[in-house]
Amino acid sequence: MSEKEYYLEGNILVTGGAGFIGSNLTRKLVNVTIGNIVVIDNLALKAIGGRQYGLMLLKDIPENKYKLIVEDASNFSKMKEIIRKENISIVFNLAILPLPLALKKPKYVFDKNTRIASTLAELLRKEYYDVLIHFSSSEVYGSAKYVPMDENHPLEPSTAYGASKAAQDLLLLSYYMTYGVDVRIIRPFNNIGPAQNDFSYSAVVPRTIRRILEGKAPEIYGDGLQTRDFIYVEDTCEAAIRMAKLSHLKGQVVNIASGRETKIKDLIMKICEMMNYSGRITYRPPRPGDIRRHFASIAKANELLQFRPKYSLEEALAKTIDFYKSVYKNR
Repeated sequence: MSEKEYYLEGNILVTGGAGFIGSNLTRKLVNVTIGNIVVIDNLALKAIGGRQYGLMLLKDIPENKYKLIVEDASNFSKMKEIIRKENISIVFNLAILPLPLALKKPKYVFDKNTRIASTLAELLRKEYYDVLIHFSSSEVYGSAKYVPMDENHPLEPSTAYGASKAAQDLLLLSYYMTYGVDVRIIRPFNNIGPAQNDFSYSAVVPRTIRRILEGKAPEIYGDGLQTRDFIYVEDTCEAAIRMAKLSHLKGQVVNIASGRETKIKDLIMKICEMMNYSGRITYRPPRPGDIRRHFASIAKANELLQFRPKYSLEEALAKTIDFYKSVYKNR
């Protein structure tokens, strides 16, 4: 499928567009849409101990190509006003409170995340916009009951964050089944790439890179034999855009992953090798609610989207390392 074949028409809203995946998606959308792009984000990452790296990516986009609005995507009246005023056709929903915060404030995260989904579902039902591309998470599955994990895998989340993502999916699919609204759910596994948050207790790749750059030992929680299916963020963004263009995907849920299983211990050793780090590695107690095994089936993505990841794990790590080296160099 050529880029010309999936040009998007109409104005686009990206909620959570100053976050990790959202900022990468916005940067890519600029090249494949003929409408206006609006980004909504509450810029809350700093308040919960993170860094809003996505703003760095957004600054690379010409100012006339998108509009940033600082707002809470769970606020029904504000979202209605923005969607109507900006004449939005397609919403990519990436607004979310993250897993690290859910471990400290589970009720707050669950309530907020589900309210974001219900707000967007109701506005879609009332025809304020046409299509919702909702970003789910592999966290909805919990640890693998079987591998590779397809879209029919049981939803058994092990954290309030995962439960909120599963609740979002179920709510949105219920609106599709009851009201026939155009909801499409992309379910990414573990994304890596530029602008991913590196604050404490966050994603393993940026956290490991940060610790090495700061002269600290990388950390492994538990035995390091737990596995993940890592995918480069640009591949995920490509899949999301295809989800938006192909009209026959209404009501579908599609895994997006590499289809490759990687042990956390092996991943950290690979990062150490690529960064020429030969020091010690610190082992910590297992993290609460940690997933033991993830390994995705991408057969459905291949069938419906003709999706195959372009980037290997090594290529993804190299690009991610380069980003954080640049960030820390310019601090």
